[in-house]
Amino acid sequence: MAREFQRGHKAKIGDLTAGTDLYVGVQIAGPGLTFDISCFGLDADERLSDDRYFIFFNQPKSPEESIQLLGAQAGDSESFRVTLDKIPSHIQKLSFTAALDGAGQVSQIGPGYLRIVAGGEEVARYSFTGSEFSTERAVMLGDFYLKDVWRFAAVGQGFDGGLDALLKNFGGEVAEEAEAAPEQPAAAQGVPGFAPPPGAAPAPSFGAPAAAPVPPRPAPEFGPPPGAPQAPPAAPQPAAPQVHNAPTIAAPMAPPAVPGPPGQQPPAPYGQPAPGQDPYGQPQTAPGGFPGQQAPQAPPYGQPAPPPGGYGAPQAQPAPYGQPGPPPGAPYPGGQAPAVPQGGGPGLGVVLDKYKEAPTGQRWAPQNSRLIRVDLGVDGQPVLARQGSMVLYQGKVDFGYKGAGFRGRVVGNATGQEMQLMRCTGQGQVFFAENSAHVHPIELQGDAICVSAESVLAFDESLQHEVRRIEGHGIPGGALFTMQFQGTGTLVVKTQGTPVVLPVTPTTFADANAIVAWSAASQVIISSQVSLRRHAFPGHSGETVNLQFRGAPGNFIVVQPYEV
Repeated sequence: MAREFQRGHKAKIGDLTAGTDLYVGVQIAGPGLTFDISCFGLDADERLSDDRYFIFFNQPKSPEESIQLLGAQAGDSESFRVTLDKIPSHIQKLSFTAALDGAGQVSQIGPGYLRIVAGGEEVARYSFTGSEFSTERAVMLGDFYLKDVWRFAAVGQGFDGGLDALLKNFGGEVAEEAEAAPEQPAAAQGVPGFAPPPGAAPAPSFGAPAAAPVPPRPAPEFGPPPGAPQAPPAAPQPAAPQVHNAPTIAAPMAPPAVPGPPGQQPPAPYGQPAPGQDPYGQPQTAPGGFPGQQAPQAPPYGQPAPPPGGYGAPQAQPAPYGQPGPPPGAPYPGGQAPAVPQGGGPGLGVVLDKYKEAPTGQRWAPQNSRLIRVDLGVDGQPVLARQGSMVLYQGKVDFGYKGAGFRGRVVGNATGQEMQLMRCTGQGQVFFAENSAHVHPIELQGDAICVSAESVLAFDESLQHEVRRIEGHGIPGGALFTMQFQGTGTLVVKTQGTPVVLPVTPTTFADANAIVAWSAASQVIISSQVSLRRHAFPGHSGETVNLQFRGAPGNFIVVQPYEV
């Protein structure tokens, strides 16, 4: 049974199969879309340092034939043969990609896959759909990479440019004129779909079975699995096939009107009721009229409809704001009911399209200003999040209680910086949100940041966090506390409303109840305006405790338009 991969999953090829002669099939298609499916042979720096290992339609094989482009077969849009033990040592990675040739977006594709077949048996499959992408025009599907042994990774990462942009991304150069494709043997010569190079040994049992029926035989040693749907045999094609030879005829949306006597209505289209007649054959009456009186005809497209009762008749006015309208069953002013607007609106798919999931190929991906997604399968590291903040998850994800220990509970209760956390592990995607608060991912690269525990939504478990004390005088308890996060990873902070980020200057003050975060290198001084005068006279400003920030250029503070 083939092992199913999700985006970001990795595995040793040796765990999938003991073979090194592999078939890689790609299936990707969409209405009106054409794809260029290629393989990039990259060096240790993930650069295309040798153009001979860019395998595409104009260069179907590498010099030693360790990578070969085989074409469409066995239900695959494109297929490759990869012989791992023949790949030279300077090629450390094989990246399989698909780029659009022409207009369109990758989000328009249907369900597709990249699969690995060894010994006639499918051993791995990575499935994907267009809903995982947005406006990208190319996608990096999967990688074979050498890390002590050959491994496979399901990438599924969109790329904004096409094939030329992918080539430049990997360090290659785009030629001004594409070289002519190597001549293929004529179909009349009866060459099979996979043929050995001239002078080589007899053809191995590799590739799709021949189109003609053959007696039953054991499964081939290499190729698509037995019983896979086979592509129909290709008929001989001319050297330069013409596409869309038939002329395009623009037909009207409705049949042309048949002229008739003046004053007579044209006949209705077949299957539609005639004007003034309902679908059951009864003549329609005008609203408020008598039987036999025909309903008024709809105005031409783009022209306003006549008012109820005809032009010049008094029009009904809507009820004033806050006043009830006419009771049900009451006659309408003028004796006619208001017209109900007709016409189709946008389809459900169009309306919901702007709310689709926004994949980015990264571990943390904001979906909108109030919802964020984490992909647990990218690097396998767990995530700590505020309890109850999960709103949706996909895949195999486990949620466990993350305790702070006895000392952590004591410190949290004493400082007000206790965080009730859960630990998310497994393989899949988890969506976090809380009370429609704005979410902001902050990526730390070995630096530190101070954040109030109330403003923390989720963070990578790799980050170190501890309670930090802010000394001060003249306030109850003599100090304030905050959480300090340090290390390498992502911290997701939540705010009430859109925050503002300000640089630290000697005159920067912030309300202790509105501050969200600040750079850990900043010096914080508590400025208290509590005095005896406040107790002697009634009334005060309400701004009794402020924080003053000092620090070198580059330090910052984050303040929200809300006081906790």
